[in-house]
Amino acid sequence: MQKRNWERGATAVEYGIMVALIAAVIVTGVTVLGAGTQDMFTPVSNFFASLHP
Repeated sequence: MQKRNWERGATAVEYGIMVALIAAVIVTGVTVLGAGTQDMFTPVSNFFASLHP
């Protein structure tokens, strides 16, 4: 019974590490894509800003 609880704790730690890595990948992807798409939407933003000052 003792070994089973230890294995369950190790599994929880492994899931926590996986979630942290997935979150890091998502943050990195959003940062990279956000910087790339900012230039793409600047003309659209300027267009709408000129319509309604």
